[in-house]
Amino acid sequence: MEIICPIDKQFSDQIAALLEPPSPHEVQKYFEELLATRQCRCLKVKPTAYHGKGVYAETDFKESDLVLKDQMLAGAQHSSNKVDCLVCSYCFCFIGSIELQIGRKLFLEQLGVSPNSESHMQKDCYNSGSSVGEDDSDVEDQQVSGKCASSPSKDKIPLPKDVVESLFNGEMQLPYSEKFPLPPIVSCPGGCKENYYCSKSCAEADWESFHSLLCTGEGSKSSSTKALLKFMEHANDTNDIFLLAAKVISFTILRHRNLKESRHEGKGKHVISESRDFSLLLEAWKPVSMGYKRRWWDCIALPDDVDGSDEASFRMQIKELAFTSLQLLKAAIFDEECKPLLSLEMYGHIIGMFELNNLDLVVESPVEDYFLYIDDLPLPGKEEAEQTTKPILDALGDDYSICCQGTAFFPLQSCMNHSCRPNAKAFKREEDRDGQATIIALQPIARGEEITISYIDEDLPFEERQALLADYGFRCRCSKCLEEA
Repeated sequence: MEIICPIDKQFSDQIAALLEPPSPHEVQKYFEELLATRQCRCLKVKPTAYHGKGVYAETDFKESDLVLKDQMLAGAQHSSNKVDCLVCSYCFCFIGSIELQIGRKLFLEQLGVSPNSESHMQKDCYNSGSSVGEDDSDVEDQQVSGKCASSPSKDKIPLPKDVVESLFNGEMQLPYSEKFPLPPIVSCPGGCKENYYCSKSCAEADWESFHSLLCTGEGSKSSSTKALLKFMEHANDTNDIFLLAAKVISFTILRHRNLKESRHEGKGKHVISESRDFSLLLEAWKPVSMGYKRRWWDCIALPDDVDGSDEASFRMQIKELAFTSLQLLKAAIFDEECKPLLSLEMYGHIIGMFELNNLDLVVESPVEDYFLYIDDLPLPGKEEAEQTTKPILDALGDDYSICCQGTAFFPLQSCMNHSCRPNAKAFKREEDRDGQATIIALQPIARGEEITISYIDEDLPFEERQALLADYGFRCRCSKCLEEA
């Protein structure tokens, strides 16, 4: 099936303008402003010989030094991970309590909710007949994940239902859990039962940046929460990268509305011309314009189980999948003044930006820290504590160490070019317990030197590395590849 989307010249010109790469001056100005808000500030983004732009050191770094902490532009916890980890929907730190994290997971397991059954989660929890504490009454309704380091254990020993409910309801306190305090749960301002936060400030920031258009609660600014639910169901059933694309579009629409409101202040009902309105959309789009983009169906890697002769058919199927997703999203959040954003061409490029630039979102679990603490206790305190904790650990099995997992786009990190001999890497330190990207020096980096990371496994043979990097649209010319060519 061929997808035909006729558009007029003005509309196509607007799409082309949105996809036009920013000038070097615009790039430098934007990233200078962005760097002023980040840790650390001794970096500079500037053009490179081969890759458009890169990140350069403005000071000397020693091995293991923190190079950068970058806040995401948009990110999302994997839908399947939501069974195992209850985290802030904005900064992705764990919330509630150790008892709630454990009790919620075991409670859902007893209801038969698994990472692959999230669409039934809300129904099952409502019909469970279980009593849930007042403060956490909506927590079990969150959409449903993955594992950081281990696979699910086959030797779990279930806990009695009343013990699970006591943990879940906050009626039972585990020994030494007070040493691992978590932020209290803050509900979504729009009243949905999908997003929760660690603070009012995170809730407000998410609402203003993305969630007010993507909320399914009574306070949603979506034009149709029914259509929004269909979009989310489709994304969860196919590819949750669509949820990230929806966040970027919502982010731009909301920025456009704020810019328009600011421009109208003090002007009564003065009408801005259409051309000036489009300039507002360009301005609202600017943060997203900095990311490298290609159409998703052009840049997605061909799966191993797809024969090369079927490549054209595969890429058309991907395009059709994106088209279906877009139609569902348009029904939920369409804005006439931001119409070019919701074209298939723009949607494909936005998804492609995530495909090419995303970094794994990983936040270590405090539940794992808790059980490790118990294991390290001296006797006889350890034996006493384990009378309570061992049955719980047996019920969790290897899943006790599951961390928050997702994917996110980080503006500064995405500017870092690849090298098969990188001088830096994405690495979370013990104190990094939120969704920010942390970049650490692998070796001494001199002032003026470009900071590089590896997009792939740099230990692979030369030809395999080049084949993988071809999906990113370039042939690597790093020192290691030049030596091995």
